[in-house]
Amino acid sequence: MEVDDVNTIAVLGAGNMGHGIAEVAALAGYEVRMRDIKQEFVQDGYESIEWSLNKLAEKERISQEQADAALDRVTPLVDFEEAVDDVDFVVEAVPEKMEIKTDVYEELEEYAPDEAVFASNTSSLSITDLSEATERPERFCGMHFFNPPVRMQLVEVISGAHTEDWVLDLTEDLAEDFGKTPVRVRKDSPGFIVNRVAVPLMNEVAWLVHDGEATVEEIDSTTKHDMGLPMGSFELADYVGIDVSHDVLTYVESVLGEAYEPCPLLEGKVENEELGQKTGKGFYDYEDGEGVEIPMDEGREDVEAILLAVQANEVAKLIGEDVADADEIDDAVMLGLGYPEGPAKMADEYGLDELVETLEERQEESGHPRYEVADYLREAAEAGGFYGGGDEGEGTVEYDALTVSVDGNVGHVRIDRSHRMNTITTEMIDELDAALDGFVEDDDVRAVLLEGAGDQAFSAGFDASTAAAGSGIDAAEMSRHGQQVFGRLSELPMPVLAAVDGYCLGGGMELATCADMRIATSRSQFGQPEHNLGLIPGWGGTQRLRRIVGEGRAKEIIFTARNDYDPETMYDYGFVNEVVDVDEFEDRAWELARDLASGPPIAQKFTKRAMQAGRDDVDAGLEVESSAFGHLFETDDLWEGLAAFEADREPEFEGK
Repeated sequence: MEVDDVNTIAVLGAGNMGHGIAEVAALAGYEVRMRDIKQEFVQDGYESIEWSLNKLAEKERISQEQADAALDRVTPLVDFEEAVDDVDFVVEAVPEKMEIKTDVYEELEEYAPDEAVFASNTSSLSITDLSEATERPERFCGMHFFNPPVRMQLVEVISGAHTEDWVLDLTEDLAEDFGKTPVRVRKDSPGFIVNRVAVPLMNEVAWLVHDGEATVEEIDSTTKHDMGLPMGSFELADYVGIDVSHDVLTYVESVLGEAYEPCPLLEGKVENEELGQKTGKGFYDYEDGEGVEIPMDEGREDVEAILLAVQANEVAKLIGEDVADADEIDDAVMLGLGYPEGPAKMADEYGLDELVETLEERQEESGHPRYEVADYLREAAEAGGFYGGGDEGEGTVEYDALTVSVDGNVGHVRIDRSHRMNTITTEMIDELDAALDGFVEDDDVRAVLLEGAGDQAFSAGFDASTAAAGSGIDAAEMSRHGQQVFGRLSELPMPVLAAVDGYCLGGGMELATCADMRIATSRSQFGQPEHNLGLIPGWGGTQRLRRIVGEGRAKEIIFTARNDYDPETMYDYGFVNEVVDVDEFEDRAWELARDLASGPPIAQKFTKRAMQAGRDDVDAGLEVESSAFGHLFETDDLWEGLAAFEADREPEFEGK
């Protein structure tokens, strides 16, 4: 079975996760049957989908027609047989109790077609054990969405001991069709990837408070402001639900042992039903208190070292157990938890030797098995880090936000912040500046290809979180610096191609504007929405855009502040040179980049120079053109071009 064979999907469970998954599937064009045990549960789920779809339409993320069509594809049901009869794929999203799930699978097996694939949305339970409650363990896998499914990008696709590879391939393809990013969990392990990293970290901070080594304020200040995580550890626990973390820990401990013993502080919160925001009180008081208040200046270096060490140890265990590799773990945690960097990369930057030493010291002091150093962590430390040596091609430079390489004669820049929709930071601009230095100095680079990682965005604009209050950013200077670096991109002596897939908004569109040519997938969206924030494009957008589409169109795009210009419209405006199908996009981008790189370098350089000179002064441009024309008559490239024409072959220009 392949993804094209899937037409109807059953979602078992209409709670927060169930109705969210049903909505995502319906938005992707699938017929969805959403089933729960009571009519009121199903109706609540259906109404939640309707509300969410209308909100998406209200925010212009989709049209009202798309919202109505998606809702029409959802059929709410209570009758089990009717819900799963003739379906192709089943996603189970019932409560996180093994006995409840196995009961559901026994009934599901009675009514579902023999060829249907089963997937569980469990966040930690054994896929192998669940699959063995069915008669088709080889057609069973995990498909773990994150809450809320409509907004969260990650889907963990988990293999059980019996799962066949084609089932995992199908489930990943389905997740991508839903507009999500799948990360494969190659081995059935408690907590999979994200929870296996996040929950022991939550347990560790609870132990630090329980043992009097740190306060809630010190830990949340450390994790949020020093480590740069999107939420403080206790803030996150309250948001997710303390009982959720406790339940996962209890299950992981039952499988993996005492190292995952839940801290008494967590157990006490669960016993007292102080579960976080949903009960009005957790580690913070949301009813009688001020809620979350995290000081910016109470972070502690020793606490950061402990947390990074514990986190790195879990990463090492996952790699050593062949659950996932460092790249997959980093991608999953960034997508699932919003980390600015993956835990493996964070550990490498801190230094694995120091983290091993921290664990050894904690183990000696406490004797608790949670500090026992994983074998693979020692191996990685000896190898120079989780990424020791790297697995990218020779000549690749991995910055924090960019991956830069040279492939043949093509300089390749990939924005590697897919977990943040490839949004732009001030640090990324500095990295781009350094990358351009490398391209200019490398005689082999004769064209540049610029793209975004993942399939959701080329770049959705500026990362506003880096300009939060207290960040110390000089906005005017940030604008000038971005203008200068983006200007360097537009003035490179070789052709620059921007390959756009997904959102190309705000500063991301300004970046694409600096390219000489732009291709886009049919699902891309463009816009300069700065006026919605009371701002203007600040990285050259008010100047460069009008040169491409004309002043009238540029004013339309900026004044309307729309973020939903489709690629066909931008093609008509002259902004996009070519619109391609998603399946052809990557091949076409590289084909075009290599074609540009095979052109005559000196002629390309002078063409760009003449056009730039003539933007505001036609006579100046014509003067550069005539001077360049005369110069080119003295080059070897001209004679190579003439010889190739006479011989009816492709020229091989050398830039001489």
